[in-house]
Amino acid sequence: MVEKNEHAMRRGAAAPGDVRHGAGPGKAPDDEAESGRRRPVPVGPATVGKAAECVALARDAFLHFEEPDPSAVRAPILASWTRSRQFSVPSDHLELPYESDAEPDTPLLRAARPVISDIADQFATEPVSVILCDDEGVVIDRRTGDSALRHHLDRIWLAPGFSYAEQYVGTNGIGTALEGRAPAQVFGHEHYVEHLEDMACAGVPIHHPVSGKLLGVLDLTCWRSEASAMMAATAATIARRIEETLLEQSGRRELTLLHDYLSACRRGRGAIFAVSDDLLMMNDRARELIDPSDQAPLLAEATDAIRSGRRRQLLVDLPSGATARVQCRPSWAEGGLSGGILQVQLVSRAPLHGRPSTPSITTALPAAVGSGALWTKCAQAVDRHFRMNEWLVLEGEKGSGRTTLARATHQMHSPAGHVRVLDAEHCGPRWIAEVSDELRTSGGTLVLQHLDSLSPQHALALADALEPFRESTDPERQWVVATRSRTAEPDSPELAELLGCFPRSIEVPPLRHHIEDVAELVPYLLARLTRGADLHCSPEAMRVLMRNRWPGNVDQLYQVLRKVVARRRTGTIRPEDLPPETRAITRRVLTPLEAIECDAIVDALLDTDGNKAEAARRLGMSRATIYRKIRGYGISMPDGSKV
Repeated sequence: MVEKNEHAMRRGAAAPGDVRHGAGPGKAPDDEAESGRRRPVPVGPATVGKAAECVALARDAFLHFEEPDPSAVRAPILASWTRSRQFSVPSDHLELPYESDAEPDTPLLRAARPVISDIADQFATEPVSVILCDDEGVVIDRRTGDSALRHHLDRIWLAPGFSYAEQYVGTNGIGTALEGRAPAQVFGHEHYVEHLEDMACAGVPIHHPVSGKLLGVLDLTCWRSEASAMMAATAATIARRIEETLLEQSGRRELTLLHDYLSACRRGRGAIFAVSDDLLMMNDRARELIDPSDQAPLLAEATDAIRSGRRRQLLVDLPSGATARVQCRPSWAEGGLSGGILQVQLVSRAPLHGRPSTPSITTALPAAVGSGALWTKCAQAVDRHFRMNEWLVLEGEKGSGRTTLARATHQMHSPAGHVRVLDAEHCGPRWIAEVSDELRTSGGTLVLQHLDSLSPQHALALADALEPFRESTDPERQWVVATRSRTAEPDSPELAELLGCFPRSIEVPPLRHHIEDVAELVPYLLARLTRGADLHCSPEAMRVLMRNRWPGNVDQLYQVLRKVVARRRTGTIRPEDLPPETRAITRRVLTPLEAIECDAIVDALLDTDGNKAEAARRLGMSRATIYRKIRGYGISMPDGSKV
């Protein structure tokens, strides 16, 4: 036993960068039967020596785009390797996203904690780790009593906050179980990334016992040499215990919701939904009436109303162009959780005030790129108010696209029409006179930027200028849009009076809330910056851009690409072509001093190939300081490895 523990300690000390080749002791599970003439793949505790070497050779052949020996690798593993290649997962290093603000209390965590604690106590003297992940592969709990194993799991980032989804790590017990929606066992060289060959893991999906929704994965991970054919059965037993606890905790509420749903279905023939934090039911009429692309934004807004615990009626603009009237009836709301019934009716939107009847926006607006649900919903709402000629305020963060959205909506309906943008930061008597002149122009659009920058006297002067026109019934009156930043501070009385001239307000989402639109924005902005030259973004560089929080929103993305284009006009943008600020994943805009310091640290790390001690020496700071600043700025290197 002493020799075994010393061996585990030596193995646990290896860093992810240490590449190990050859056949070591290995074990893998047997879950396939021999079919046809195919020789069965050796799996289970007997997978040692030559058998493990065969798996390593098959993996090496696959990575070199050669046909691996079909007798050396199991079919589920080969299928996972193929998916990993399609995901462009690097095979020679780990590139994991980190989620630092995971929800601290979820139904899955509440049900799993007592079960995992009990199992962890039983495994306290064993070199095995019990790991719980959510439905995106993010580790939310990890227990192990073996210090060597714990240190090694930290080295390979199999730790809370990191995602082991197959799209990031390739073949592994957690991600492969999520992809296949079935138990997965991965041993030694069956892992796609070479730094995981010392590990063995068995993952089992956890489903909600009522809705069947996939909630997460229960995984057992140990040293490959300590693996057992019973790992999968043990993991399945633990997962079932968690599902039983989920049923006990949610049974009463879910039964109440089911009763209310059945009652609503008996009473009405319309579209009916039953929603809670982990359950969704809909009748046939809802499936027929509500387009699948409309369901997510509709349910998101209605669920927020359900949480209030009161009956409410909503009007929801949907991406398809329809507007839904939603009756929200809570069934229960307690402990931060809620559930209820939604009765949905689609209502038509007739044009008002003589606006021409045109189709609703169902694709990206000109000069306002994006097809994400939140962005599309916002664009639909602005489009609705334009056609009704209702003045409105667009609220949002700097650079989020408020003015762009107003101009694009105008161009969608009146491409040759008059549009004027006036910035309130330049307000004065002459500026107020320009606003008055524009209001007398028929059939155009006036955008008033940054209303929150007005002084009290200028706010009152602008309100006086708008007053004669805001109640006008002239079908050709100006469509006026104002923009302002979101703030937690109450409005001054003067600004509140000015905002009273605008009967509607719409929030424009920040880019981080529709980050999927980065994939559309990047080629669009590159085409603008290069005037159509052949410059495109590689998948690796796009992943770096998608992982950023973009506190400066689309404006910040534009400036980043502008720096790239200044150095490269054609070809392919690689991660190393991106400016230093893209290596910092932050939740706020850095001050100029912080940005300079962050750039200096990134440049020093690049010059020293990630050697933090040498980078600290060059910058004249201690190792402790550079480690703290790297964590604070969230700096990562071009190869994707967190430094």
